[in-house]
Amino acid sequence: MPNIRIREAAGLLGVSDDTVRRWVDGGLLTARTDDSGRKVIDGAELAGFARSNAGPAPADPLAGASSARNRFAGLVTKVVTDKVMAQVEMQCGPFTVVSLMSTDAVRELGLEVGSIGVAIVKATTVIVETP
Repeated sequence: MPNIRIREAAGLLGVSDDTVRRWVDGGLLTARTDDSGRKVIDGAELAGFARSNAGPAPADPLAGASSARNRFAGLVTKVVTDKVMAQVEMQCGPFTVVSLMSTDAVRELGLEVGSIGVAIVKATTVIVETP
């Protein structure tokens, strides 16, 4: 599972670093120390927390030139796959975004519960990018 640094978790949840640290100290989230000595939170745990405690939408970490204006940064909270197709759910602040894509795309993007991504909504299509 991916590990998310405290600062990254705060940005994805739309809160301050100190708020995430208080949640860790209060037992709402579990943090561990990575090999570099930094506190990290398991991506899957953070995804579950984000889903049940949705706040305002975070800034887009992949912001750049694009014709798509509806970009929602967030955490992957659910991935359901079969041989050909996949359903990926993301918690983007207070919004849950669902994308249908090929199972190959899920593998190529490395999408799993706890991954960080940006859902891009253009017309009726949702495209998910990874940093």
